[in-house]
Amino acid sequence: MQTTFTDDQLKDPGTSRANEILRACVHCGFCTATCPTYQVLGDELDSPRGRIYLIKDMLENERVPDAKTVKHIDRCLSCLACMTTCPSGVHYMHLVDHARDYIEQRYKRPFSDRALRWVLARILPYPMRFRVALLGAKIGRPFARFMPDARLRAMLEMAPKHIPPVSRNDDPQTFAPAVPKRMRVALMTGCAQKALNTDINDATIRLLTRLGAEVVVAEGAGCCGALTHHMGKTGESHATAAKNIRAWTREMDAGGLDAIVINTSGCGTTVKDYGHMFRNDPLAADAARVAEIARDVSEVLMELTGTDTEGRAWQPAREWIAGTDANPRKESPPEAMVVAYHAACSLQHGQQIKTHPKTLLKKAGFTIVEPSDPHLCCGSAGTYNLMQPEISAQLKERKVKMLEAKNPDVIAAGNIGCMMQIGSASKVPIVHTVELLDWAWGGPKPPAFNGDIVKKDNIPRLR
Repeated sequence: MQTTFTDDQLKDPGTSRANEILRACVHCGFCTATCPTYQVLGDELDSPRGRIYLIKDMLENERVPDAKTVKHIDRCLSCLACMTTCPSGVHYMHLVDHARDYIEQRYKRPFSDRALRWVLARILPYPMRFRVALLGAKIGRPFARFMPDARLRAMLEMAPKHIPPVSRNDDPQTFAPAVPKRMRVALMTGCAQKALNTDINDATIRLLTRLGAEVVVAEGAGCCGALTHHMGKTGESHATAAKNIRAWTREMDAGGLDAIVINTSGCGTTVKDYGHMFRNDPLAADAARVAEIARDVSEVLMELTGTDTEGRAWQPAREWIAGTDANPRKESPPEAMVVAYHAACSLQHGQQIKTHPKTLLKKAGFTIVEPSDPHLCCGSAGTYNLMQPEISAQLKERKVKMLEAKNPDVIAAGNIGCMMQIGSASKVPIVHTVELLDWAWGGPKPPAFNGDIVKKDNIPRLR
């Protein structure tokens, strides 16, 4: 794509990066085939190619964003399916992030939009505030239908039936490995996940220590910055990200780290991009160090359950499966348990991790099925389901229908947002991938299962 930025415009690092990305685009339109919003809305401006034209015009002319441009960019999920599809390597993520920052600085949104975004930015990244908000939403949920704004209804309906108690495992501390130490890792405990589902971090710690990892929860680490980053609130997102960078580099310099383990794939995509986010910041070198060792939990588990130094295939310890005479296992996963694997966009497109979770689940003895069109987003996308509830609801309905058509016993995913989104519409239990692995390899039955698991007849469900 030809661009006409001036030399003065290109002195701005964001504009310079946008220029590189725009010039890589060849207008082929392959991205439209895998863009969820284009599939739902059928509008070229709600496709990556259409948004690229809008962004190019806005940036080149340095114009104040108009309502039309903002509407179509706001409708982008940042699912990044277009980046997987693009044959030219267009880095759409960096382009749309820059456009959002540009809009945030120059466009005055309607008061209701500004208020909603302010509330979300002040609540979601802070676990205790979020817990209080969830409690309030739980109380107000019966009155959701009376709310005139669909976004407010979505916020009330988001509240889970059960808000888990605080897990002390999320406090700064070190967990010793249960077997000879093989690596030392920092676990990112996150923000919203600590309020919505404490089982995930608990299961991750049990699993990693059982496999020989020393797990550190670093003092000062918290929200990755993704939630505010995707709203264009760059200053706020960088401030929270900087706290993580300082916390983890202290651990790297003190005891050394082999990996920073992240079990929320949306956070993982952002942390792995810290090097780019801070490229012009005094923290650039430390940010690059952090990004270099950031790993999704499935990547670390693949390493820990790979072949040993003598090339022998890894096998789980016998006592993990059967327990011991003194402490027999209470309940193991049913044989041939069918798991429908939902590939979170941030994992399959953002981090290009497509097979690791499925490989691990198969290794643990589960039967894996996948829905049709697994590349399409479920509609969660951080705060998207709260800010664009109508489009999100259509994508959710489509995803749940595709997953349930496989008649699974359980749905597994690697991102808390996807779990909340799908779980709000499906009667099938949904758990994090690490919860199933922890259960199969010696841990407790995931609390998400209510009562006994009854193996269903394999009868296909018609659409």
